[in-house]
Amino acid sequence: MALFSKPKYSTVTVKKKEIPENLWTKCPIAGEIIYNKQLEENLFVVPKSGYHFPLSAEYRINSLLDKDSFQEHDTGLTSVDALEFKGTSSYPEKLEQNQKKTGLKDAVVSGIGRIENIPVSIAVMDFRFLGASMGSVVGEKITRAIERALDLKIPMIIVSSSGGARMYEGILSLMQMAKTSAALARLAEQKIPYISVLTNPTMAGVMASFASLGDVIVAEPGALIGFAGPRVIKETTHQDLPKGFQRSEFLLEHGLIDQIVDRREMRKGLHALLSALYRKPTASKKSEEVKTASSKQRTPSIKGLALSQ
Repeated sequence: MALFSKPKYSTVTVKKKEIPENLWTKCPIAGEIIYNKQLEENLFVVPKSGYHFPLSAEYRINSLLDKDSFQEHDTGLTSVDALEFKGTSSYPEKLEQNQKKTGLKDAVVSGIGRIENIPVSIAVMDFRFLGASMGSVVGEKITRAIERALDLKIPMIIVSSSGGARMYEGILSLMQMAKTSAALARLAEQKIPYISVLTNPTMAGVMASFASLGDVIVAEPGALIGFAGPRVIKETTHQDLPKGFQRSEFLLEHGLIDQIVDRREMRKGLHALLSALYRKPTASKKSEEVKTASSKQRTPSIKGLALSQ
C-alpha cells in the first residue's frame, strides 16, 4: 500500500442557467443593445440612434388613435387566386401562411377612429403580410376607407409601408393604383383633407399612387421611399446615386415630402395638422351625414374576381 494514495475527486455538475430568448434587440445602425421592454415603451425607436423598427398595424393604430376609439371595417375581405398563380408554392398557400403568421386577413387594417377627439378614417399597412404588397383586397379596403371619409366628411389618413404591387395578382394588382387614386380625386373635390404617412419602406406601385397624393405628406426618419429600388436605378442609369438617395431626408430636401416626424411625435404632429385642416360640421348636419353613410351598402368593385367576402 502506497504511503500517499491518489486523492479521489467528487464530480460536481453545474446546471447552466438558461437565459430566455427575445429579451434584447440590437440596433442595426449603432449596434446598441436595447432591452425589448424599453424598446416597446419607446414605440420601437432606438433611444440613442433614433432608428425606427417596423411596427405592426395594430400597434401603430394604438399609438396614433385615442384609446378604444378605433372601429375596424371590412374585416371579411380576403383575396382569391383569380389568376391561378403557379410557383414554388401557390398563392392560396402563401395567403394562409401569412394569415397564420400575422393574424390578419390581408396587408391593411382600416376603420374609423379619433385623434384627440378629431374623427378620422384610417388605413394602416402591415409589412409583415407579404411585404404589404398591394393586391385587390388592399386596394379595395383603402378605397372603401376613402369613401367613408367622403361620406362622413372626415379627414383621411393612410399609413403606407409596402414593397409594391402583388405579383400573384398580376394586372389586377396594378388596377388598384387607378382605383385608389380616383377615390382620392373625389375626396379632393370635396376639399376633405388627406394626410399620407410614409414609413420604411414605401415603394413601387403604392408610392406611385395613393402614398404620394396626400395634401400633406409626412415621413418617418430614414424611411426608404421611391418607385424602383436604388440598385435597379443604378444598374439602369449606370451612374452613382447621391448619398442618402431615396431616404426621407433626401426627399424632404428635394420637395417630395412635407415633413419628417419622429414616430414618438407622430400622434401630436397629426393632431396639429388635423386641427389646421379640418373643421367639424355642425351637430345636426353631422348626424344626418352619419345616418346617410350608414344606410349605404358597399359592394366590392370587382366582386367574384379577386375578392371574397
